[in-house]
Amino acid sequence: MIKVEKSNSVLGATISGFDLSKPFSDDEISNFMEVLSENEVVFIRDQNISYEDHKRLANYFGSLQTHPAYPTIDGFPEITILENDRENPSKIEEWHTDMTFKASPPLGSILIGRVIPKTGGDTLFASLSAAFSDLDNEMQEKLLGLNAIHSFEHGFQESLAEEGGRERLAGALKENPPISHPVVKSHPISKKKVLYVNRLFTSHIENMDSSESEDLLEFLFDHIQKDKFVCRFSWEINSIAFWDNRSVLHKPVNDYWPQLRRMERITIEG
Repeated sequence: MIKVEKSNSVLGATISGFDLSKPFSDDEISNFMEVLSENEVVFIRDQNISYEDHKRLANYFGSLQTHPAYPTIDGFPEITILENDRENPSKIEEWHTDMTFKASPPLGSILIGRVIPKTGGDTLFASLSAAFSDLDNEMQEKLLGLNAIHSFEHGFQESLAEEGGRERLAGALKENPPISHPVVKSHPISKKKVLYVNRLFTSHIENMDSSESEDLLEFLFDHIQKDKFVCRFSWEINSIAFWDNRSVLHKPVNDYWPQLRRMERITIEG
């Protein structure tokens, strides 16, 4: 039986009572998904799982994605390696929702900590449903009819600016042209409305004057990362975070350089 300990924030829960190296029953899968949808991100400690276990767990919830810009585990193209150290500092500094540059962004991601720095390296998560609910009625009504453009090129501009970056990412650029998403979406399970913009990938609001678009997006970007919508997760070796990408924003805290931090992530199709 899954045990759930909610965080002190509007989202997040630590769950225990099972071993991720063993198969789940149908009831456990259903229960897990309910807990995830309710809490938006769940944390699990002390899970020394194999690559096969990681893949099996993710497969319970949908088909698996690969990422166009990151290395993967040999034999497991679904497992993305996120590794940073002195020679390779993290380039992701912004709050974001994963891969919103796709027509069908991911359902969620399962991230495990393999090498954790002695200090720093936490991850922040923010609730996009709580952020929408906090807006006044006038702003909610204004946003309901709007669409915004999300762009791979916008999100990976630093990597593209590196020597050889455009050549290295040419395939990803071609496969991921700018895409339009509603500024407000409804979560398919909880039915809660969520603010679906993020500073990393959202470039502008469609059919809006550029200055008005910039002002509105800056307001929303600042709003969705307010402390009252945020929980903070401190990593340990073999800790896992599984977040609902349909309603959660996240941000790595890059305060551990030049220490080594290695994470492995599987992303589940939306």
